[in-house]
Parts: sequence; C-alpha cells; structure tokens
Amino acid sequence: MADKKKQIPLRISEKLYNSLASWAEDDFRSINGQIEYLLTECVKQRKKNGKYVSDEIDVPPEFDIE
Repeated sequence: MADKKKQIPLRISEKLYNSLASWAEDDFRSINGQIEYLLTECVKQRKKNGKYVSDEIDVPPEFDIE
C-alpha cells in the first residue's frame, strides 16, 4: 500500500520559489517533487550522522535567495 501524503501550507519568498522552480526544471521534477526530494535528502543525512545542515551554517551564502 502506498503511503498517503500529507498536505501542508508553505510560504516562501519569491526569489526562493524561483530558484527552486529552476532547479526542479533542471532535475525534471515538479516544484513539490523537488521540495519533497530535498527534505528527504536532509532527513537521510540527519539519520546518517545526526546533522542536517552544514557545519558552516552561519557563513553567509554567496547568493541571495531570500
């Protein structure tokens, strides 16, 4: 039996949305599919080593997505 999917409201900035949309297109996914993929990868990483973000999380990115 397939897992039922939960629906959640999500508000993100327009710049982040556009970045995700472009990335999703590159990966031949829908935006929802891309977000689910990225969240799944983060959860896998956290289960693997207890971390879900880089050790350099406080280092400002070189690009603006907010």
